[in-house]
Amino acid sequence: MGCRWHRPEPVSGSASRANYVIALGDLIRYIPKEGVEIPVYLADSILVSRKVKFSGELVVFLTTSEGEFSIPHEVIDKNVLPNVLGEIETCVKGDYSEREFEELIKKNFTDLKEGSITTLTELYDRINKLEKAGKNRIWTRLLKNSFAPLLMGEFDFVVGNPPWVRWGYLPEGYRDATLQLWKDYKLFSLSGMEARLGSGEKDLSMLFTYVATHRYLKKGEKLAFLITQEVFKAKGAGEGFRGFKARGTPLKVLKAHDLVSLKPFESAANKTALIILKKGEKTVYPVPYILWRKKKGAKLDTSVSYKEALERTERVEMQAKPIGTPVSSWQTFEAKSESLLDVLRGKSIYKARRGASIEPYGVFYMKIKQDFADGTILVENLPELGKRKISKVEERIESDLVFPAVRGRDIKRWNATPEIYALIAQDPKKRVGYEEDWMKITLPRTFGYLYKFKEVLLSRGSNVVRELAEKTAFYTMYGIGEYTFAPYKVVWKRMANDITAVVLYRISTPIGEKDMIPTDTTSLIPFNGEEEAHYVCTILNSTVVRFFVRSYSSAGRGFGAPSIIKHLRIPKYENSNVNHQKLSSLSKKAHALAKRYYEQNDLQAQEDLKEVEEEIDKMVAEL
Repeated sequence: MGCRWHRPEPVSGSASRANYVIALGDLIRYIPKEGVEIPVYLADSILVSRKVKFSGELVVFLTTSEGEFSIPHEVIDKNVLPNVLGEIETCVKGDYSEREFEELIKKNFTDLKEGSITTLTELYDRINKLEKAGKNRIWTRLLKNSFAPLLMGEFDFVVGNPPWVRWGYLPEGYRDATLQLWKDYKLFSLSGMEARLGSGEKDLSMLFTYVATHRYLKKGEKLAFLITQEVFKAKGAGEGFRGFKARGTPLKVLKAHDLVSLKPFESAANKTALIILKKGEKTVYPVPYILWRKKKGAKLDTSVSYKEALERTERVEMQAKPIGTPVSSWQTFEAKSESLLDVLRGKSIYKARRGASIEPYGVFYMKIKQDFADGTILVENLPELGKRKISKVEERIESDLVFPAVRGRDIKRWNATPEIYALIAQDPKKRVGYEEDWMKITLPRTFGYLYKFKEVLLSRGSNVVRELAEKTAFYTMYGIGEYTFAPYKVVWKRMANDITAVVLYRISTPIGEKDMIPTDTTSLIPFNGEEEAHYVCTILNSTVVRFFVRSYSSAGRGFGAPSIIKHLRIPKYENSNVNHQKLSSLSKKAHALAKRYYEQNDLQAQEDLKEVEEEIDKMVAEL
């Protein structure tokens, strides 16, 4: 049996039916005159659920834009759903009354219980009213498709490609309809502020996989799904999935295939992986993890056969196990690397933070067009950097709260070159916007600038920030604390595929000495002392530590998240330790050489920097 097991897509469903007919070949001649049903259905396996009514009757129901449609479970168990739906369709066409429909059901289905007949009568009444309201006649077919998998029971194998849609991109109604299921399958592992701000971003494929194993797979049998690789590597969002338990039933990961570098889906940037699960057994680590990659010079497209694909690729036998707790991100590695990784793995004494949230960009990001002797500056906002439509303005404001902004794109290893400025209207101690009364008196020009965008600032997408702004100052920001203004900060790109770290400090600008502010496309560790900051920077930029982080953090927007530091055992800096002092000194030298290379195109500095990095690698390996 085949199901288009998610939100209906008629074209793909029709294609699947056509492929089924083609596969029948010469057997088509044996099809009886009355025809046969092709077992390919447009079914939403997620929204079909079971519940017990107040009367004690067990029903299955489908949630739609018109509400719930319930079917007695008895009808499913007795395999008479197609017949019952046929009767409903006939009665709708004939405009039967509820009493007439009920009598017909009692006559044709003599062994149905009274409660089941009542539920069917209620269903008929709903469908009949929809018909009279001008809603099209698809309801019985929709129900037949949606409940079809339940009629088929459980299977020896479940194979497929579930939908990959992030929680935030699902229609609001669909999120609301499936919310309880996410909770029932314990896929919401985060709570409170962290989840509300998007750290709990899930992918629909997670829920889909759990529903499929729970509802359609026999105990002891296997499921194989193409799925996003994020389920293995995502920091917080994947933790619930990596519990590998569906409604109390353990799931064993037999093997995982990493197909990310092959990019098997044309024009899609998704990170593709394959997971094979066995129902009824616990996952045992390490799990076999097969990394696929193209051979040098080989071309691979969607038209090649499986045999050709095997010839043009190589497969690296690797292993996977959680980097920390049983539900934490998977660390993937070749067996020969395990001992090295074990040395680096451990609880970190350092805590990383996410950079300052400068949302909306069109209000808080700016460039300085002119500075004046009285300490004010002429600025121009940069709405083109954001997604929201915001008016472009020039305004003369005080320079007090304007700082050079360091985004991920401004960072190279050992070097940061801020290109724009950010208005930081947040009190880092109180963690809310500076009081409006204070701003009006002390920085009236800045307040006037912000007031122009009051409506924009009070309609920000984040519920958390919006609610906070309504309660405090309308320009309140998020992700800004005293750590943002620490004298020294080790900062690295958050959205990347490798660690690229630099030490930030106060710099000279046209408006005086200013702290460089790392923004939300970066992560940071704050420090009071310069020596310790440079010491930690050398460790993060070392080859061995970068390899370690890549083993458990997936390339992309969350690669350099603050949480990567949690599992990295960095020895605490000690002033009396000669090696620690030497590493700190080497970092300062690397920063100076990188500045010469990137800003002056000094090729000798580039060569000297390589030698310094080699020395750093040797020393870090010996720590």
